[in-house]
Amino acid sequence: MTARSLSPSTARGEATRQKVLEAAEQVFGEKGYHGASVTEITRAAGVAQGTFYLYFPGKKEIFLDLVDALGERLRGVTLDASAKAATYAEAQRLGFSAFFDFARTHRHVYRIIQECDRVDPITYRRFYSLLAESYRRAQADATARGEAAEVDPEVVAYCMLGVGHFVALRYLFWDGDLGPEAEETAIRFAQKGVGLD
Repeated sequence: MTARSLSPSTARGEATRQKVLEAAEQVFGEKGYHGASVTEITRAAGVAQGTFYLYFPGKKEIFLDLVDALGERLRGVTLDASAKAATYAEAQRLGFSAFFDFARTHRHVYRIIQECDRVDPITYRRFYSLLAESYRRAQADATARGEAAEVDPEVVAYCMLGVGHFVALRYLFWDGDLGPEAEETAIRFAQKGVGLD
């Protein structure tokens, strides 16, 4: 949670805050940042406007908190999936699959993140920088263990982000379906690029 929003003091308050954030994801995803309103968010969440302001100072703050929350959740699911792997190659495969699953269940994430670049470029950059750091660290560790090629881990991190980003954009968001063949091709391409295939 960032300093932009107020911390709930009870479990019930945190549950309400999460409910409002989920409604915000839906409303911002459908209407865009400028087309959305606090009234529509509270209506979708089933809470009073006064309740909204207990947790968020305004529309911009909830939008930026939403971007941070989506980034944290995405990093969490990919890292949890990768942690089950015995090798770096398997960790990459599981991480990519978890990313694609996340994108399938959060269909509005692309619109929200792209709009963030215009609303607050610092938050937008942080979203991608933190994702890239997870990739960079994994690549550096795998190289140190002799599991991956000797390449710049920072460059690899952004290449990996690019592969996942544009494959999901093309097949999930433009066409609505990412089949197993396309997912497998993306994973194999990424792995070949770092000498794993």
